[in-house]
Order: sequence, then C-alpha cells, then structure tokens
Amino acid sequence: MSAPVTVYVPQDAGAVSVGADAVADALRTAGGERVRVVRTGSRGLAWLEPLIEVETPAGRIAYGPVTSGDVDDLVVAGLLDGAPHRLCQGPTDDIPWLRDQDRVTFARVGVIDPASPDDYVAHGGLRGLERALGLAPEAVVAEVEASGLRGRGGAGFPAGRKWRTVAQAPAGPRYICCNADEGDSGTFADRMLLEGDPFSLIEGMAIAAHAVGAAEGYVYVRSEYPEAVASLRRAIAAAYEHGWLGESVLGSDLRFDLHVHVGAGAYVCGEETAMLESIEGRRGVVRTKPPIPAEAGLFGAPTLVGNVLTLATATAVLADGAAAYAARGVDTSRGTQVFQLGGNIARGGIVETPFGITLERLVYDFGGGTASGRPVKAVQVGGPLGAYLRADALNVPLAYESLADAGGMLGHGGIVVFDDTVDMAQQARHAMRFCAAESCGRCTPCRLGSRRGVEILDALIAGDDPEANLALLDDLCEVMRNGSLCGLGGMTPLPVMSAVRGWPEDFAARETREGRR
Repeated sequence: MSAPVTVYVPQDAGAVSVGADAVADALRTAGGERVRVVRTGSRGLAWLEPLIEVETPAGRIAYGPVTSGDVDDLVVAGLLDGAPHRLCQGPTDDIPWLRDQDRVTFARVGVIDPASPDDYVAHGGLRGLERALGLAPEAVVAEVEASGLRGRGGAGFPAGRKWRTVAQAPAGPRYICCNADEGDSGTFADRMLLEGDPFSLIEGMAIAAHAVGAAEGYVYVRSEYPEAVASLRRAIAAAYEHGWLGESVLGSDLRFDLHVHVGAGAYVCGEETAMLESIEGRRGVVRTKPPIPAEAGLFGAPTLVGNVLTLATATAVLADGAAAYAARGVDTSRGTQVFQLGGNIARGGIVETPFGITLERLVYDFGGGTASGRPVKAVQVGGPLGAYLRADALNVPLAYESLADAGGMLGHGGIVVFDDTVDMAQQARHAMRFCAAESCGRCTPCRLGSRRGVEILDALIAGDDPEANLALLDDLCEVMRNGSLCGLGGMTPLPVMSAVRGWPEDFAARETREGRR
C-alpha cells in the first residue's frame, strides 16, 4: 500500500472557531488510511479559513474555505492528488496574499506541526540558538544591536539596548519575561505564533538567556488564550525532552528553565511592570519608574522583558546574521513587521512585510477594502490606544518615524478598518470607556480622567455646548497625556483627539449631524 497523503488542517483558534476540527474529522473518515492529517497553525488568510493544504509532488495545494460538508466532494474530485475544484486556491506559495509577503517571524507558522520538534528543526529551527551558544554573550548582544531589532510590543524600544542593560547588571539572578498578554483590539499575532510556532519563542528566550546571563524565564499569557497556553506547554515539555531547556541546553554550559504564567484578564498587565506584579502573585498594578525592569524587575532582579514577536524574531537574527535582518526596512525601522488586518475589511489576517509598506497598500491591495463594500472612513493603527487616520491619509509608510510624524503610532501592528457608517464621536467615547474599565487605578489622571472623559463625550454626543465641551476635552486629554503613570492613560488621548481633529463634523450637535444624514 502506498504511503498516505498528508493533508494539513489548521488548529489555530480562529480556524477552529469556523469548523477546522470538524473538517479534520471528516477528512479522517473520508480518506481512511489514505490520509494523514497534520494539524498546523494558520497561514493567516482569515477569509479562507478553514484553509487546508495537500502535499503533492509539486508542493502544497491549498483549498478553502472548506467545511466538513465539502470534504466528501473534495475527496471524490481528487483532493488527495491536488486536483482542480471550485475551492482550490492553487499552490499555496503562489497565492498573491502569501507570495507578496516577506515572512521572517512567521516563516514557519501554518507550515509546520507546532507540536513536533523534528518538524521545527527540519524547517530551520535551532540554527539561531546553536550559533548563539558558539558566541560569547557579548557578541550575541552586539548581533541583536546591529540588526536594528526593536520591540514589537508597542513602544518600539531598541531590543539590543535593553539586552545590554540587563547583561551589564551586577552579578546575581536575572530573568527573561515574555509578555504574551495580547489585549489590544485587532491584534492576534502573538496568539497565532504561540499556536503555530511555539518553539521559536522558546528558542528566542534561550538565546536571550545566554546573552544576558539568565537561568530562568516566564511567559505571561492572557487567560483568554487557552489554546495558546496548551500549545506552549506542549512545546516546553518537548523542549526539555530534547535538551533545548533545562540543565545543559544543547550540551552547553547554559541552564535555562522556562515557566508559563496565565494572567487573570487585566489589560493593564500588558504593561511590563504590571505584568511583573502579577507574576509575583499580586494584583496587576503599574509600578513607578525608575527603576526600570532591566535594573530591578522580577523579584527585584534585573529582568529582560520582551514581546512574543521580538523574542521569536531573535532566532532569525542569530540564524541568518544581523546584516540580513537589517537589510530589510527603512530608516531606524529595520526588519519586518507582522501586521494584523481586522475590522470592516474584505480580507483580514496576517501580513508580514518589511517596514515601509504604505497603509493604503495594506488596506486595499492585501485587505481588498471594506467587507461592506462601502468607502473607508477611518483606519485605526496600533490597537485601542492608536490614532485614527482618515481615508485620504493612508499613503503614510508604516514605520515608527513616519507614523509618528503623521500623528499616530505603530503599536503591535494591529490595523482596524471602518467604513463610512462609523460615528467617530462614539469611537472616541469607546476609547475613554475602555481606559476607565481597564485602569489599574494607581494614578489619578487615568483613573478619574477617563471617567470624566466619558462624561464629556456623552455631553458632546447629546449635543450639549460642543464648543465648551471640546475645549474641556482637550484640556483633560493634555492632563492624561502628561500626568498618567503608564501608556494606558497617557495614550488614550491619541485616539480621542485624532477622532476630534479628523472628523469634527461627528462632534457637532447630534441633531445637526442627523439632519445632514
């Protein structure tokens, strides 16, 4: 009997939510011994999920979106041979959405079995760690600095500078903490990487441990990601079995132990010091700075805090060299960014490209415009604390410098699209309400300012004295921006005031606005 045909079915939470598990079961039933079903992460083409792939002599052939009810017909039509079908998307790598990307951080996501160490190694895994262990810690830090890698969690702080600060700390315990508390609306890249390529994060954290002299690490994952937690724990157990973690990593002198800490649902724990408080068993409340975590972080020791994508990308930096990574991007925004397209968009999902691609190209060429077919009115970049950009301002290159010049921020790379039916006054209120709900309460500008902001916006929406209330809102936002302890209160004015300045007509008296409609 010939070897079974391999069919790849995603087990990413997004794909599972639209029936991927049922598709996998139907394939096993219809194909019997002819089929070997391998569960992977998602390729990130959300509008085609569940997207399945068949291994053929000519490479992988994609079909989607597939339902369990389509499987029998697909098998009869020649699915196992990669035959044409109305759901056939052709060779996976030739799909324009994937063909036009430059995947570095997400190179293996959707390609490999995330639970298989052998599959990980077969697709280039461990090359970065093996090279790093052959270098002095100082040389590893220098490599990260030379790459231009910056934090992907939102602030964009140079990763190498943070690594060097921890490495130069006085002798004693040091920690690596990965912040996977991905709570921004419109962001899902951390979850997809944890579910689709968890070994890359483990490898990246081991590289960082060697570079800064840490022996212990924590991955802080939000409780709303149970599939990601399970995937990561499976991978960590396998990494210990294969000697990638533990007493002697890959036979070297490095000892590195890794733990998973599940959060309790607080958005503010995306802030690094609130996360450290939570890991230590306390309520997630923002700490005052200084000292910064790199000097006194977890349990008072120097701590390297990094985002999932930052630490996972370090594997590529070490594997292929700093120069190869730095060759991508623009200005001081080097390498690639994983963009997440969501909201009212025809083709949502993951797009990884070098920095410098325009927002217009992402929204229209990759995203296909709005799902509703109506004109784009606003695009929010950078999560709930990011600015709203007008449809006539989408030619801005997506890089830290150019986006800041346009009055926005890149954040975690989330992009949420709105059509012309959106009320921007309501969106501004949503930002203030979000801040009020998620504030840790530590500082007055955030705790009380956000509540007052909701009240002012309610008055504006009701049409009460727009001129006076807009002036009051501007003053309040200035206080929040300059007086808040962390980015939650300090950045909330960005979406609020960008909405006010970009769409003043939506903040006019309600009866005037409704009369025009």
